[in-house]
Amino acid sequence: MPNGYFFISLALAILFHFMFPTVKIIFSPYNLIGVVLIIIGIAITSWTNSLLLKKQTATEPNEIPTLFITSGPFKFSRNPIYLGMIIVLFGMDIFLGSLFPFIFSILFIIIIDRFFIPTEEKNLEKKFGDRYVDYKKRVGRWI
Repeated sequence: MPNGYFFISLALAILFHFMFPTVKIIFSPYNLIGVVLIIIGIAITSWTNSLLLKKQTATEPNEIPTLFITSGPFKFSRNPIYLGMIIVLFGMDIFLGSLFPFIFSILFIIIIDRFFIPTEEKNLEKKFGDRYVDYKKRVGRWI
């Protein structure tokens, strides 16, 4: 599940930063930008989760949603939970400041983009038809 990949990516980024220190690319105080990004990412993810729970529709990628939501964070991203997770990961990478942790954020994006989103989009298109196709034309996968 995406949450598992997120936490594994986060843990590996932190672990490898300390186990295999590489070239420092972001120095203090600029690394504190990462903290801001972490907060933004958590806010987007929390906002999206609370909206899905409030509307009582699917929150897991393998579930078929009962409602088609285009409000809130879905106005600017078709995948705001994943977007929030990616912002958190890159925020942590920037906060750590070394080059190596960025590898795990990039791998997370590839895994989500190739293995989870296509199935979710297929399910949404099957369930909501042209409404979802029109939405895909208006709103980007990430932003």
